[in-house]
Amino acid sequence: MSLFNLPDLGEGLQEAEIVEWYVNEGDEVKVDQPLLAVETAKAIVDVPCPENGVIAKLFVTAGDIPKVGDALVEFRLDEKTETKHDSGTVVGEMETDKGTLIEAAAKVGKGSGGIKATPAVRALAHRHSVDLSVVTPTGTDGVITAADVERAAKTLSEAGPLEPLRGVRRAMAHIMTQAHEEVADVTIVDDADINAWTKGTDATLRLIRAIGVGCAVEPSLNAWYDSQEMGRRVLDYVDVCVAVDTKDGLFVPVLRDVSNRSPEDLRAALNKIKQDIQNRSIPPEEMRGYTITLSNFGTFGGRYADPIVVPPTVAILGAGRMRDEVVAVDGQPIVHRIMPLSLTVDHRAVTGGEATRFLMAVINDLAKVE
Repeated sequence: MSLFNLPDLGEGLQEAEIVEWYVNEGDEVKVDQPLLAVETAKAIVDVPCPENGVIAKLFVTAGDIPKVGDALVEFRLDEKTETKHDSGTVVGEMETDKGTLIEAAAKVGKGSGGIKATPAVRALAHRHSVDLSVVTPTGTDGVITAADVERAAKTLSEAGPLEPLRGVRRAMAHIMTQAHEEVADVTIVDDADINAWTKGTDATLRLIRAIGVGCAVEPSLNAWYDSQEMGRRVLDYVDVCVAVDTKDGLFVPVLRDVSNRSPEDLRAALNKIKQDIQNRSIPPEEMRGYTITLSNFGTFGGRYADPIVVPPTVAILGAGRMRDEVVAVDGQPIVHRIMPLSLTVDHRAVTGGEATRFLMAVINDLAKVE
């Protein structure tokens, strides 16, 4: 017998959601045939069979979210394959621990004082699936009482069942948590005067071009930061991640080498990306390795924002809703078309001067006549 565990699929996450099995117990399988489909950070991908054999047992079903290293399937191998099988793979029966988990009565860190509750109250919270960190204590010296837990449980039950985040939304939650914990972010905002644009100008392509210009002026924003080594890699090519909003969550496809491609080529690539996202067929590699991000949230609404930098990149440019505004031209008031911009950078790797010079280069390029 041989176990096949969920491999690291290269998404940077430690889990994946099972979408569909292509095989059943008792089926004979061959190396590289698709075993199952899983949903990773942004795409549905097939996991190939690692060896020849017969499916002895499936450990997970559609909708389960195993972690990397969890058992997916057990194979029954022929004698020849069994002999050659890698000894690093778990073989044989897995023992199950039937012991009882005893929860320690230690403080849970929350500020300097921690969460104060007796073991009995903690057990009660565990039975009701209540997170003690969201419970308001009413006991002496900030101690959470059984009544506090019961009250919180009642409130949660009235709010309806917990809806687990899955697929794209679950991946987004992981990534945003990492960004919040790691990045020292700072945001600066300004406006671009786009009155010179002709009717029908493709705003997304102009923004992508302007990002390429900004990176040429200030390459430090087109970089990856290594927090472990406290170093950065400034990159020669500009691969722009274009945040795409969908009902399933946020997708982050990448346009490669934007500074050396024509507007027509970039538009065709954007259209294909959107179609692939709609069909949930975009390859995972098309959402990796970007160097800087564009969020054109103004197509939906909003003027300024505080975009989130996702490591290892160090910058994201947000474009708000375009508007007509009275501006001074040669001392006279006149109405011009304005695009608000919000630039967030990781201040560990980017200085304020570098950020503002990048933003001004973007603004100056956007103001040009086509």
